[in-house]
Amino acid sequence: MAEGVFAPGHLGELTQIVPFGMVDDVLAECGAVQLRLRKLPARVVVHLLLGAALFEECGYLGVWAKLTSALGSLPIPKVTGTALWHARARLGVRPVHALFDLLRGPASAIRTAGARWAGMLVVAIDGTYLDVPDGLATRAHLGKTSNQYAASGYPQILLVALVACGTRAVIDAVFGPRTRGETSHGKRLTRSLQAGMIVLLDRGFASNAFLEAVADTGAVFLARLSATRKPPVLQRFHDGSFLSRIGNVEVRIIECEITIATSAGRHTGVYRMATTLLDHHRYPAFELVKLYHERWEVESAYFAIKKSMLSRRVLRARTMPGIAQEVYALLTAYQLIRIAIADATGTTPGADPDRASFSIALQTARDQVIQAAGVIAESIVDLAGAIGRAVLDHLMPARRQRLSPRAVKRPLSRYAYKSLRVDRRTYKATISIDILSTEAISP
Repeated sequence: MAEGVFAPGHLGELTQIVPFGMVDDVLAECGAVQLRLRKLPARVVVHLLLGAALFEECGYLGVWAKLTSALGSLPIPKVTGTALWHARARLGVRPVHALFDLLRGPASAIRTAGARWAGMLVVAIDGTYLDVPDGLATRAHLGKTSNQYAASGYPQILLVALVACGTRAVIDAVFGPRTRGETSHGKRLTRSLQAGMIVLLDRGFASNAFLEAVADTGAVFLARLSATRKPPVLQRFHDGSFLSRIGNVEVRIIECEITIATSAGRHTGVYRMATTLLDHHRYPAFELVKLYHERWEVESAYFAIKKSMLSRRVLRARTMPGIAQEVYALLTAYQLIRIAIADATGTTPGADPDRASFSIALQTARDQVIQAAGVIAESIVDLAGAIGRAVLDHLMPARRQRLSPRAVKRPLSRYAYKSLRVDRRTYKATISIDILSTEAISP
């Protein structure tokens, strides 16, 4: 452990991923190192914020108790809730933001199973909403949703992330008022796109301006288009796709019919996709349609953040700077766990990160914090560690084809689904894909 007042500044085994020196360098770069040594040095406050992201059910005093529970033999300073608040306010947003920038990335190697398709890193962009406390400051800055009766629910921020589909690690993320929309926030993520990536996008990101912005980065995209868009047919290919143009971008359009069969019946829908991969021999339409399903990995990432970590709770902070600080800490803690999972599966040839349980990794990481275990790496490097071994010992089976209907998870009335007769069961499914084409084929 660190000595003196620095001892509570740890994150259990995750400290090996974000070591003391890394945090100190970030603090120095941001000019956030304390001018005099206090009971709560800046480094300890950074680890307190990351610990709070792991223990979202606790208040900050409860998190402090977790960090110090195994340090009984050391002289731990007594702190108050007010002291913790002032320490977080002194630290500010920049150090936590800078730490996230240092750790964000795909968390994959060249040989990571499922991370790449046709040699390209598979990534996706999508948005989600996080609830924040309802107060005058947050309401004035973020507003509230409304229905036919009045304003309802909590104020929300819109989080838009660029996620590596293979590892579900966050490559970049931005957030702000939901009034600006997903594409406005999403354009800021193009700074992290580059050649060698294939970006999966849903209909909300398929505007001409957004697709042009993605294409300008050198990355290729595969985007679903709305049914109302009718791109011109410039040339048809043997795989059923055709050459077209969206704005200033030359694309291939793939039209397909997807049928989902379950014990409850069959459902068929027609889908239209656009991609900048123009070579129909090297990138067949059927394979691209199958690849698009990987876009749902970004939803799995959001589920881990909002359900496994937050347990659908409202964020703690009541000021906009505090909210930003908390969100960056949440994203950083999430990224640390994804890095630990990727390191662990990387030690087992052919192990797909898809089979690693985020919940098991999270719970083991929490246990390591409470026990203050694995803070300093041993002389023999152990890439898996306690977190990795717990994950590898409980690998999930290969993913099955299953589906369940999309439904509002937090309705105003928890009994509304009864009157709407929503079937909330999950079914095993058989999915068939048919590429739609006409007889006019060009060589």
